[in-house]
Amino acid sequence: MDLTVRLMLARHGETPDNAAGRILGRRDPALSPTGVEQAQRLGESLRDAGLAGLWTSPLVRARRTAEIAGAALGLNPIVLEELVESARGSWEGRVVARIRAEDPDRHAAFVRGDPDFAFPGGESLREQRERTRTALAIIARAGAPALVVAHAGTIRAALALCGRGVPPESALAHGEVVAVLGPAS
Repeated sequence: MDLTVRLMLARHGETPDNAAGRILGRRDPALSPTGVEQAQRLGESLRDAGLAGLWTSPLVRARRTAEIAGAALGLNPIVLEELVESARGSWEGRVVARIRAEDPDRHAAFVRGDPDFAFPGGESLREQRERTRTALAIIARAGAPALVVAHAGTIRAALALCGRGVPPESALAHGEVVAVLGPAS
């Protein structure tokens, strides 16, 4: 995917479930106090970045991160349904370490971003990539440098679509820009 606009991808701030090592998927917890602080730092760190747009997933943790960061940037977030995290089926709410111990092969496929991987009872990574492709096209049509506040799965999908390596979700810090796409990236 060739983007003509610069996009900064940030993962939402931390939630209590993230801190406990749980897979969230479409679960919708609020930010923890640490997550609120991360969102404030995110906005402050980007004040001079020349951003003209702010897009976010509809889930509370991403929307709240975008609202807090947007206040520092003077930008109102635009909610884009296609940025939602993958539906993670029976893994949602479970501790990652337990999943890794009980289903090591499937967990390894997830960590490496195998496009054929599908969450048990949930979405495949290929399906999430197609949804993310739609989101990136919508954002690019707006034509302005933008901050996109989303989820680790969505960010990994965007990286794969742009021909970049797909890091494990655990490598994507909460409340920080973890990738820049488009011109001069």
